[in-house]
Parts: sequence; C-alpha cells; structure tokens
Amino acid sequence: MTPALETQTFAFNDEFGPAKIIQLWSPSVNLRAIVVIDNVAAGPAIGGTRMAPDVSLSECFRLARAMTLKNAACGLRHGGAKSVIFADPDMPEPEKERLIRAFAKCIEPLTDYIPGPDMGTNEIAMGWIHDEIGRAVGLPSEIGGIPLDEIGATGFGLVIAAQAAAPFAQLSLEGARVVMQGFGAVGRNAARFFAQRGARLVAAADRRGAIVDPSGLDVFALAELTRAGKSVVDYDKARRIDPDDLVAVPCDIWIPAARPDALRADNVERLKCKLVVQGANIGATPQAERYMYERGIVAVPDFICNAGGVICGAVEYHGGSESAAFAMIEEKIGRNTRLTLERSRELGVSPYDAAKGLAEDRLRKAMRLRRWR
Repeated sequence: MTPALETQTFAFNDEFGPAKIIQLWSPSVNLRAIVVIDNVAAGPAIGGTRMAPDVSLSECFRLARAMTLKNAACGLRHGGAKSVIFADPDMPEPEKERLIRAFAKCIEPLTDYIPGPDMGTNEIAMGWIHDEIGRAVGLPSEIGGIPLDEIGATGFGLVIAAQAAAPFAQLSLEGARVVMQGFGAVGRNAARFFAQRGARLVAAADRRGAIVDPSGLDVFALAELTRAGKSVVDYDKARRIDPDDLVAVPCDIWIPAARPDALRADNVERLKCKLVVQGANIGATPQAERYMYERGIVAVPDFICNAGGVICGAVEYHGGSESAAFAMIEEKIGRNTRLTLERSRELGVSPYDAAKGLAEDRLRKAMRLRRWR
C-alpha cells in the first residue's frame, strides 16, 4: 500500500502558523508519524525528527513553534518545524532503519522541511534520511556533515548561555553546582563543557533513575557509562534518589535536558537554584516560567539557550565548517542571552516573554519580505 500523506488544519493557530500539519502512515512497515511545519517565512524549516511512542499533536506543534522562535531569535535563514515518529527508539537497529527510511520517503515531497537529529534519533538516522531524499542536517562526518550530537553543539550552547546569564544571577561558573536532568547527547556534553569551566556536577538523571553527590560527580566516568548503554544509576560512587526529587537538589544551576515540561506548577516550587538553563525544548510550562520570574530565579528560555544544534545544522546546510559553527553558537547564543535578560529587566517582564517578543519582532520582519503561506 502506498504511504499516506494528509495535510490537516489545526485548531490552534495565529499569525505565525502552523503552515502545514501532515500525518504519515505506511502500514507495510507500521509507520505512524506527524510533521508540523510551523513557519517558513525566513526559509525552509529546520527541525528535529523525534522518535517516541507518546508524543501528542499538541506537543509536536509546541516543539515546532519553539523551533520557529529559536531560528528567528538566531537570525537564521530558516523557519521552524518538528516531526515525531511514534515508535520505541530502543528497537533493534535494522527495524529502526527500515522505519526511518520509510519516513524519509514519506517526507520527500515536503521540500520546505529539513530534518535533523532529536531525541531517539542521531547522526546515523540522518544519514539514512539523506541517503533516501538528499535532505537532512546533523549528518555523520564521513559523508561531509557536522555531527552535532557527537561534537556537543547544543551542550556547548547551554554553557555559553549560562556564562552570559551568570552575572544576572550573581553567579560565577567557577565552582558552580550543576544539576542535569537528562544525561543523553545534550546533557553529557553540557556537563563536560561545564566541567571545563570549573563547575561541579552534583546530580544527574536519565530515564532509569537519578543520583546525587554534593561533593561532585565524575562527569567523564558518567559519560563513558552512558555511551556504553548503561545508566547514571550504574555509577556506584553516588547516592540514588527518586527522579522526582531531582528538582529539589540544592544547586546553583538547574538544567532540564530531557523531555518537555520538566518544570511544572506541581514541582517548580521545590527548585533550590539561582539559574535555570533549558536544554530541553519547552522544558518549562508557562506557569513554571511565571513562578521562576516572580521568585527571582533567572531562567534562560529554551529557544534562546539550546539553539546550538540548529545553528550547527544551518551552518552545515550552507556548507560551513565545524569551527564556524562553534564560533556562531558562541556569538549568537551569548548575545541573545544578554539581550533577553537585559530586556526582561528593562520591561519588567519574564525572560520568556522578553525573548518571545524579540523573536516575534524578527519573525514579523521576515514575513513582510516574502509570501510564505
């Protein structure tokens, strides 16, 4: 049976989008997926391909909108999108390859969407997609890509954001205590870059559990464990805690780097930190953003601080080098973090609202220059 590709309308829309919502179905390989192309005013949309069994259409749209804001804030010549393949990311590799290649053929007509790696996918998966349709970013270096997860582009951007935000939170990265919620490609690379700047990782979590040691965790030992397919809880020099209690670990910098909505109305009051740097897309709900602002916790919005991956992908797409990507990440994320926090203070609004206004201003200017719907 031929894969189905159906464009739908969406109940929640505004002046920015979404431009398209596409449901994909290919029964021959049991493929079910969603693509949300939110806005292409600045150029073809870049957005990750996530593999997970339980992502809703609403969440996919929120992730796509975060990409629109992220790309606009960074001044990239790209719009925002997101796709989700409904499947277990830990399936056997041959089965995963068949599914991702089928997904690639389904999105081949969507020439205004450029996929990249996300939770549950990686550089190899992007290589499969590129092999099928000639369009993807975050490719393996062996085929000319800049492997953003391997080099830690997003994690590097988080540290640049934290460095720029530290004075606003009356902090220094030297000696700062860091909690990392999520220790995959983003979290472990961010932990490495924080350690290089003298910060101390005191707690970490992944899908299987959480650990804490106020004297500091060995970042490089943890990274070796997780790369070998093990969990942070297999690290035997720290105390295990309930993952729900990670939010209450005393620290200076708390970093959500896993699934969306890690900080919510029902747990944000337990935070004991001065600075939150959001490695996860939509890592905090609007209620949590509001609470942090009212309590004086400096929270750098997701689409400002975790833009390292998409910046790297854009540089790769336009033929740039790894060194050019790192330079652009440092310049754009550092500048946007400072602009966001200065604007927040001047206007008396939360950093999220300040950053959203900044990104939307840039987006409206792009929309005036070309017909995009």
